Amino acid sequence: MKVAMLGDIIGRPGRRAVKQILPQLKKKHEVDFVIANGENSAGGVGITEKVAEELFAAGVNVITTGNHVWDKKEAIQLLEREPRILRPANYPPGTPGLGMNVYSIKPDLKIGIFNLSGTVFMEDLACPFRTAMEIIEQLKKQTQIIVLDFHAEATAEKIALAKYLDGHITALCGTHTHVQTADEKIFPGGTAYITDLGMVGPSDSVLGVDAKLVIKKFLTRMPVRFEVAKGPVEVQGVVVEIDENTGKAFSIKRINETCV
Repeated sequence: MKVAMLGDIIGRPGRRAVKQILPQLKKKHEVDFVIANGENSAGGVGITEKVAEELFAAGVNVITTGNHVWDKKEAIQLLEREPRILRPANYPPGTPGLGMNVYSIKPDLKIGIFNLSGTVFMEDLACPFRTAMEIIEQLKKQTQIIVLDFHAEATAEKIALAKYLDGHITALCGTHTHVQTADEKIFPGGTAYITDLGMVGPSDSVLGVDAKLVIKKFLTRMPVRFEVAKGPVEVQGVVVEIDENTGKAFSIKRINETCV
């Protein structure tokens, strides 16, 4: 089977690109299941019910998030009732929503997905290493296919966690930096890895934001209202091929396409 994972979807341009590219991508790569990071899908920060439904209708099966998940007020109620949206599992107990879940791809095939936040240069949440092992133990009771979106800043933290979990999960794909890395690989234990999936957002931008506004902030050190950039959109991510019986990854292939 094949699972596609898309990097952070940035606002309306990113959503438009998903609707335009995803059907072709699924057909071209024979994709069975799609995971996308949607923490920036509503106006460049946060997620709303309307935006989530738009992404589901476009063919996304599960939406992962990160540190911007709470930026829209309605996200709290949305995550409480929508099991197809995940927030980092290492938030404190009692936080709304799910950090992990198991989904059916077909009657006899399930996939476990969980979301974690890094703690280097990020909010001081529970240890992602220890949390990951606790979650994997629970997910293994239902499926061997387990995929992690690790929303983290530091490259070293992402690589270290992937090596720690090698052989225990199917894939660890990093998000958050919006810059796609070229280090996709299969570790010895059968875990697919990439440091960052990249983004689904405007290519002529700074991480999806209008470059002039970002430059102004750096020059003036004053508050600047950021806006999502316009123009052609990069669609970045990976397709992971998986052994259904063992949960090991056969291959990982980068996606990097542009749509107007």
